[in-house]
Amino acid sequence: MSLCRDCSSVQSGQVAKCPVCQGERMISHDQLGELTVAHIDCDAFYAAIEKRDNPELRNKPVIVGGGQRGVVATCCYIARLDGVRSAMPMFKALKACPNAIVIRPDFRKYTAVSRDIRARLETLSPMVQMVSIDEGYIDLSGTQRLHAHLPAALLATLARDIERDLGITISIGLAENRFLAKMASEMDKPRGFAVLSKADAKSILGPMPVTAIHGVGPAFAKRLSRDGLHLIGDVQARGRADMMRQYGEGGQHLWDRANGIDHRRVSPGRERKSVSAERTFNTDISDPTVLEDRLWAVCEETATRAKAHGVSGYVVTLKLKTKTFRSLTRSVTLSEPTQLAQTLFRTARPLLSRETSGTTAYRLIGIGISDLHPAGLDQIDLVDPAVAKRAAAERAIDRARGKFGDQAVQTGRAMRSERRKRTPD
Repeated sequence: MSLCRDCSSVQSGQVAKCPVCQGERMISHDQLGELTVAHIDCDAFYAAIEKRDNPELRNKPVIVGGGQRGVVATCCYIARLDGVRSAMPMFKALKACPNAIVIRPDFRKYTAVSRDIRARLETLSPMVQMVSIDEGYIDLSGTQRLHAHLPAALLATLARDIERDLGITISIGLAENRFLAKMASEMDKPRGFAVLSKADAKSILGPMPVTAIHGVGPAFAKRLSRDGLHLIGDVQARGRADMMRQYGEGGQHLWDRANGIDHRRVSPGRERKSVSAERTFNTDISDPTVLEDRLWAVCEETATRAKAHGVSGYVVTLKLKTKTFRSLTRSVTLSEPTQLAQTLFRTARPLLSRETSGTTAYRLIGIGISDLHPAGLDQIDLVDPAVAKRAAAERAIDRARGKFGDQAVQTGRAMRSERRKRTPD
């Protein structure tokens, strides 16, 4: 069976060119009409949105991330040609690609696009599980009668609609379970569509390194290598019981994945465990007042993300990293969950003051919330009655920023921080 990605028409047998639209983006697979689980992955998501909003960046290397001592959040495919990768220290990324244009991330904009993509997925099936802001799974089992189209055809139409309406591209992996769908989506990026079944596991997965399987980290990979297991095919050649005896549950997991086995379901009810934001400074900071200003910035960013995901958290955690890379975390459990920047700041400020004597210098600060629950009405604090007024003021600021942009309303603390240091962290 063959699918045309340009018009979503389906043909029997293998077809090199679509007889309907003459398109040549054809997908052929014996099980194309049977596979229903897909992994949707946005291509260079943050960078793609920035290029969409500024066409002058289209043919230029773009990095979205922090300052000189920050890390790469994502980068476009042009920058990747020079070796830039997500999570790479910024100084290394700029050394590899000195002509790159660096853009600070705008999570309010990115989450709006993410919500739109999720809404489109949910029109196809209620079985949607977003695992990050730019990727998720969908199970289209039983939807063919409802939509009168094969799952593969629905996905091809989805990809074209997202590219036309949102100005970004996605890559799709279609399979019979989550693991294979994820592997397939990585096989044809960007703007890809790949199909992978259990029957393909031996031939397609076999030549890949064992590290291609999620969960095989450097330590486990080193152990496997010592035992002569370098490729997925090496694992496939071993017996399942043998792998379990030698490596325990890790061996069982590895053998199952190597052979295309994954019993996890697409779970739309799965909740995020935490929401957080952090910032690495260009230079180490020991001044308590300056650190408070940086704390406010990450509180606002965390609040923005929490609101975008519609969650509030009971546990507020402050994260600090010293100039010697020693990490500190301090947490407080609230009586009521929050998603408000003001509440996060007022909660974390005393935690920060205990760690800032003026002699310890820090290179990073972060704030996060966990023990998440669906956001409801702002709680009234009998100990601090003014919290309701602050909450109302913050909601008004959110509405103004949503309508007129992030710079429409700024707090005095944020403005002072900008005056103190014009160069972004």
